[in-house]
Amino acid sequence: MKRIITLLFTLTALLFLSSCTARPLLGEVTLSADELRPTGAGETVTIAYAIGRPAQVTIALVDDQGTRYTLRRNEPRAPSSEPYALRFDGTAPTDDPILLRRMLPGGDYTVVIEAVGEDGARQTAERSLTIIGQDAPLPLIDNLVIFPDTISPNADAIDDVAEITYQLPTTATVDIVVTAPDGATFPFVTAAEEAPALQKHVWNGRTVDGTLLPDGVYTLIIRAQDRFGNLVEQRRTITIEGGGQPEAMITYSYMAPQSVMLGEVITVTVRVRNTGTVPIRTYGPPSGYEYDTDQVFSSIEDGAYVARSGGFWRVGVDWDANSGGAAKRYPYRWALSPRPPEQWRIPFEEDLLMPGEEAEIVGRIRIRQPETKMGFYVGLIQDGVGFFQDRTGRTIINVGF
Repeated sequence: MKRIITLLFTLTALLFLSSCTARPLLGEVTLSADELRPTGAGETVTIAYAIGRPAQVTIALVDDQGTRYTLRRNEPRAPSSEPYALRFDGTAPTDDPILLRRMLPGGDYTVVIEAVGEDGARQTAERSLTIIGQDAPLPLIDNLVIFPDTISPNADAIDDVAEITYQLPTTATVDIVVTAPDGATFPFVTAAEEAPALQKHVWNGRTVDGTLLPDGVYTLIIRAQDRFGNLVEQRRTITIEGGGQPEAMITYSYMAPQSVMLGEVITVTVRVRNTGTVPIRTYGPPSGYEYDTDQVFSSIEDGAYVARSGGFWRVGVDWDANSGGAAKRYPYRWALSPRPPEQWRIPFEEDLLMPGEEAEIVGRIRIRQPETKMGFYVGLIQDGVGFFQDRTGRTIINVGF
């Protein structure tokens, strides 16, 4: 019985091999049309071919001058009862590092399909195809500039973002990806239809979900494709250096005396620590400055300390009744620096609170508000961004008349 089963199996295998050997390497080749007229509306011609034995397939178009445009090169194909199909849209890849794919010019072409078997056998078929093309400007990415090409996204308002500017001569679909040093890619702009005009994008060193990328040299890849399938690519490097998320914390606050007469001064002592990994920019007035309750930070010193957008941090004091109705919150603000202003990084202009550094700030407020009881509190402010520690260290100050 075993011998019979073995014999049957052997005969079946021989019949299968015989049938495979009998099948042609390259079977029927057809085109769905002998003419292609691209208008940008997605027209294609289907090139169909049958493979009877394992093979590597190359498909190319050859114009009447002998120029060869390869669509597929040595791609492995397994034998199949269903024909393979290539939808040809009138474009072909190029060896140009900028023009990756281009629409072929109008004219008469020969479609050449070549199959090479595992035993080296070769079979070729040819079909005629006419392309009725039209002239169209390529979606070139002109005058591409990334400025600055080194950014430090750490919310200090200095080179936090890069501006990517370029011009398109025709309407195109644009994709921009960022490639990390390890090859990982992060989409930035996806399938954006852009008009023939000056274009601008701003990149802040983050992924689309807000994750800050680590320091390193990245490659920005911009691709523009028009409606005919022409595809253009430009690459530029951009460096992230000194990136990080600023963080700080009020670690201590105290106000005294807690009972004063109208016109007297309370002293506020606050300690702030830089708990992040990047320096924090700060500016005055410096520790020790004295306010009246009828003043605000933007009105003192001829407007020297008005809020500056984005990059600067200060500690502030406010009180309950003021926050309820005034346009300005935390009217009394001081620099996060333990140093006198002449020793600041830029003397009398701005200073840095370094990672891990703690500053003790002393502020004074002369009480001229006719209230018998005032609920003061402190907060940590990033100008133009928000209040990162709000309404903390609340202290009740009793005021006598």
